[in-house]
Amino acid sequence: MLDMERRIAPVRAAAMGSLGLALLACGPWLGWWTLAPLALAALGFRIVEPRLEGLARPEYALFAAWAATEVAIAVSVALSGGTRTPTIAWFAIPVVTLSSRFSLRGVVAGVSFTLALLVAVAFSTAASSVLHDPTALIAPAVMVIAVAMLSTALMRSDLEHRSEAVVDPLTGMLNRNALASRVAELAQQSELSGEPVGLILADLDHFKQVNDSLGHATGDAVLTDVAYVLRKQLRAFDLAYRLGGEEFLVLLPGADGYRTRELAEELREAVSAGAVGGGVEVTVSLGVSASRRGEAFDYAAVFAEADAALYEAKRSGRDRVCGNDAAGEFASLAS
Repeated sequence: MLDMERRIAPVRAAAMGSLGLALLACGPWLGWWTLAPLALAALGFRIVEPRLEGLARPEYALFAAWAATEVAIAVSVALSGGTRTPTIAWFAIPVVTLSSRFSLRGVVAGVSFTLALLVAVAFSTAASSVLHDPTALIAPAVMVIAVAMLSTALMRSDLEHRSEAVVDPLTGMLNRNALASRVAELAQQSELSGEPVGLILADLDHFKQVNDSLGHATGDAVLTDVAYVLRKQLRAFDLAYRLGGEEFLVLLPGADGYRTRELAEELREAVSAGAVGGGVEVTVSLGVSASRRGEAFDYAAVFAEADAALYEAKRSGRDRVCGNDAAGEFASLAS
């Protein structure tokens, strides 16, 4: 969702600019005040966007900003004449973006909200006209529904094809292909915000023995269950990747070295707390590192530090977390 929001943001800005130019050109006929709601909607997104990464439930803030756009359009349509003006078709514009960021439940909620606004505008501005000729309301309502259905079908197809390229088919985690683009984005964001980025490398202990003694089917079940355990411990905006084999990587936007080690220990405890893969008990070794606050995220350097820390965790007994402290020396949190 956050990735799609970053992709949509510049296009949305251009679309809002187009609407603003249209309202400006139509000002002599529709009235200049119709620009005010659109400006407020644009301001809402400017306020919400920089804060999304740090929210526990960013989808709520994003949906609120989206809904504000529909309210802005509703006000503009109402001020310019309601069902008597061609601008009523603009209700369908924000609906196009719903399926790219929200689940089917979110799409249904967005369409229902839009239809409620459409009905409210129609009956508050021209109730008698709508009752006399309901096509003025039915036509834009059907357009909203049709746009939502078509955009959802297209987005689902696109996601399926993209998932084949960036999602590990066994664990459902993101893979190396997805990691490359995310690393570039985090580097740019940290350069602007100065926020640190934490990195955790995790490797299952003695996993080869699981495959050799219990078979690859059990090994696959262990990997699938461990991936689930890892994801369950993470925040909504943290990202977990399977690098290959039994090795995993976690990116933690906004996490310094202390918080990264703290979360790595939580991951270690979660994996070793119970049996996975049909009763197999496994442990995990983790190496951590983080960029410094105020500096751009250098993935290669941070990865190298975490990799060295993982080697230290393996060398010093496994089932533990190792990472660099403020002085750059290894600190070990043994189990």
